[in-house]
Amino acid sequence: MKIAIIGGGAAGFFAAIQCQKVFPEYQVFLFEKTHKPLAKVRVSGGGRCNVTHQCKYVSELIKHYPRGGKRLKSVFSTFGVQDTIQWFNEKGVQLKTESDGRMFPISDDSKSIIDALWKGVKDVGVKVVLGQKVIKILPQKPGFELWANESLGVFDKLILATGGQGKKENYQWLRQLGISIKDPVPSLFTFNIREPKLNALMGIATKGMVKIPGISNVEKGDILITHWGLSGPVILRLSAWLAKELAKKKYHFNVLINWLPEIQQDQIKPLLAQNAHKKLKNNNVFELPNRLWYYLIQNTNIDLDHRWINLSKSSKNKLSNALSQDTYEVKGKTTFKEEFVTCGGVSLDQINLKTMESLVYPGLYFAGELLDIDGVTGGFNFQAAWSTGFIAGSLGERIEDK
Repeated sequence: MKIAIIGGGAAGFFAAIQCQKVFPEYQVFLFEKTHKPLAKVRVSGGGRCNVTHQCKYVSELIKHYPRGGKRLKSVFSTFGVQDTIQWFNEKGVQLKTESDGRMFPISDDSKSIIDALWKGVKDVGVKVVLGQKVIKILPQKPGFELWANESLGVFDKLILATGGQGKKENYQWLRQLGISIKDPVPSLFTFNIREPKLNALMGIATKGMVKIPGISNVEKGDILITHWGLSGPVILRLSAWLAKELAKKKYHFNVLINWLPEIQQDQIKPLLAQNAHKKLKNNNVFELPNRLWYYLIQNTNIDLDHRWINLSKSSKNKLSNALSQDTYEVKGKTTFKEEFVTCGGVSLDQINLKTMESLVYPGLYFAGELLDIDGVTGGFNFQAAWSTGFIAGSLGERIEDK
């Protein structure tokens, strides 16, 4: 029996290891078109690799997937966060949990994860073929013939783990097989804002609450001001949940920021009035980063040396609104292709999520970002890759021992 896995990313490696482990008598081949597999693993988390996220319960975990959601319950029940932790621990890689729930190798180096995956395929005997781009799949009866520059042979079963394709036309080879595809759009991107005074604050990180007028979604947490606009977990999460809506807007919309997410708007003026005789620049009772505080004051055309008690009612309202309803025009996005993900892909309606097998072609399995599954930032996308890769690599066998 010959098994082929196409795609040398997180899901592909995981599927190959599991497949060869469960079926040691099979010949398992892993094809990767580049000479640098696991590229996204290498760069993720700033080179540290955000392996997963600490979620004790599946019911909690599935809430972090804009595409997939409740349908992933069976997937994560089969192989979840604790299974991931145990799997890497058995490979000699211990994970640590940071204050926000993200989990990284204790080495803080993605090389630890890459080395574990390479060791995994070598230990079980997977045949890894690099620099081999599969360009055609011909279904046989039974099996699948794979073509690169020439025929690579016929394989009894096939696992596709080629990752998010980004462009609609890149899925044409799957559509030709009769596989339904949800059109791809970017997810997890930052907002481009052409506001020189805001951009000059690049590097400032603070808490905030962000929403887009006319859309109910609200995200609260860390915001990062960059030289091109806004980034940070809050922006990335919002972009994930609203990936399709923002694509329809062609990434041109307004964004509203509350720089004081823990303070009610009607509390802002009384708090400032407690030090009414202080100069505003010295009256930063909200403990915002000073540069941001000065910017918000000046951006409402108020002098930093003015005192709250001397401001007109109109100026007080403007400053209060700047703190709680600061609005900017977004014109475009920035997506770092090595790290961020695609919304869209192979429709889950055509897959048995208990086995990851195609309902169209028996013997064809899917794993990873090629599927219409994506999570918010924080390790959730890698968890989906480990889980779907593990299940696909099991080829529908009952999983007794993880």
